[in-house]
Amino acid sequence: MKKSLKQIIGSGLTVSLLSLSVCGAAFAADTTAADTAASAPAVTPAAPSKNLIVLIGDGMGPAEVTAARYYSKKFLNKPHLELDGGYYVGKATTYSEPSPYTTESGAVTDSAAAGTAFSTGNKTYNNAISVSNGDVAKPYGSVIEAAMLQGKATGVVSTDNITGATPAVWASHVRQRSNQNAIASQYLTSGLDVIFGGGKINFTTKEEKGKRTDKNIIPDYEAAGFKTAFDKKGLDAIPATAGKALGLFAGAEIPYVLDRDDNTPGLPQMAQKALDILSQNKNGFVLMVEQGRIDHAGHANDLPANIQEMLELDATFKTLVDFAKKDGNTSVVVTADHETGGLTLGINNVYELNVDLFNKEKHSYEYLDGILKKAQTADDIRKIVADNTGFTDLTDEEVALIMNGDGSSYGRAGGYNAVISKRLAIGWTGHGHTGVDVGVWAYGPIASLVKGDVDNTDIAKSGAKVIGADLAAATKQLQDKYIFPMFKVTRDNQTLFTAKALAEALDIKVTWDEATKTVTLAKDNNTVSVLVETGAVTVNGADSTLKGNIDNGKLYLPLEAFNKLTGKNFTWDSFNERIVKN
Repeated sequence: MKKSLKQIIGSGLTVSLLSLSVCGAAFAADTTAADTAASAPAVTPAAPSKNLIVLIGDGMGPAEVTAARYYSKKFLNKPHLELDGGYYVGKATTYSEPSPYTTESGAVTDSAAAGTAFSTGNKTYNNAISVSNGDVAKPYGSVIEAAMLQGKATGVVSTDNITGATPAVWASHVRQRSNQNAIASQYLTSGLDVIFGGGKINFTTKEEKGKRTDKNIIPDYEAAGFKTAFDKKGLDAIPATAGKALGLFAGAEIPYVLDRDDNTPGLPQMAQKALDILSQNKNGFVLMVEQGRIDHAGHANDLPANIQEMLELDATFKTLVDFAKKDGNTSVVVTADHETGGLTLGINNVYELNVDLFNKEKHSYEYLDGILKKAQTADDIRKIVADNTGFTDLTDEEVALIMNGDGSSYGRAGGYNAVISKRLAIGWTGHGHTGVDVGVWAYGPIASLVKGDVDNTDIAKSGAKVIGADLAAATKQLQDKYIFPMFKVTRDNQTLFTAKALAEALDIKVTWDEATKTVTLAKDNNTVSVLVETGAVTVNGADSTLKGNIDNGKLYLPLEAFNKLTGKNFTWDSFNERIVKN
């Protein structure tokens, strides 16, 4: 399990930056891309498309697509998926950057880093939501945020928690993807027009079975003009002329296709309603749609559930392309953030695949989890599996695997999935992501821009180009307002920031006096000096009440020190973990 930001900073697992004789070379390397983007002249190319739709299959690797095709051919009498209708244009690399918090190299991405890449055109570290790498991160503008500057309507739709990483990167900015309450709050003021998915828990309080400690923010959305819906009937009732709509159709993730009831809308319905609303804008729109639970089924190694989520993505693709064909002024691009689970179709050197068993599962592992946990005997296990799959011939070895679990956090559900996978003659390399390339499909003018071997950042760059949106302008607007530094909170609840990195981000000169063991920060004839041994701070040569802190060889200072140096009134937004440049 990855540690939280505060845990990591507090434990000192950061590289020492007290080598003050070298001013900012490493930081400059981290921020060059962002600064270049922000300072580049605005260019408004001819816009081949008025509208852009991005469909993401979270966790959708080549094997997942193939498995869904096998199912379609065997059980649906359709030899090809909708995706197969001449839309495949190439593949994309998915790697991210080394993490400032862990030893991850970035060879295997997470959804946050991959999403940042295909929404903003910039690489970053795993867990980052549309911010740059380094001790002091800067926000990156997304295609959706750039489209807002054009007056276009925008929306995000997902079967995952709507504050999950893939939707979040399009309209929010945080250093850690786990800060989902902040993401929910940022959506309100982001400019988004349509927000459909799961994740009601991040909008409601703990007393309401949510996760917020401040208040229920759904009334704030309603006050801002959002029509709200919490089930399929409510979604159907939202008129196309609503303008703004918030749909939260589950506490967390929307249930798997195998487990849904009639009250829960599917992804095609949510996508269609989003199109109905957004297409009212005469300036056009940008819509991101995510089938998020392909990933979850991959993590759990549940192929039958995975296939049904894949087929729902395929049906959603038809909905989106049908709109684009009828509209005549819309580009559609489809890709994945990464593959999940390391799915292999065939195992144990046996040249066979038991496709005829792909439709046996009635419910996903998630539905069975609580039932399996209550099982007391081998007969209980046999009955649960028989009821869900029709398999009545479990061996003692299979029963034991389910009863004991697979050794992962999935427990008995993991054991169940391992048994089913073996019977289907498919395998998995684990419960995590893999680093394989992912497919790219496209329709409309964007197709020629993402053809061949591309990087995931090219999805954003091409998306912006095809609608004439200015990513640089969106990035500059954000970077003029916010920075996202690493920080630590002391025992007396004071928030402190890494002195050298933040100083360099604010164009403050930093020097080190070896004789006196003093760090001096200087800007515009203002100085702040810190005696490292005691943490005592002087401002323009006079003693002050400010106090520095040394943690594992790194100097931390309060924000007030930087305000005195710059003459600004920067404020710390602890909820969103960012400095606001007032």
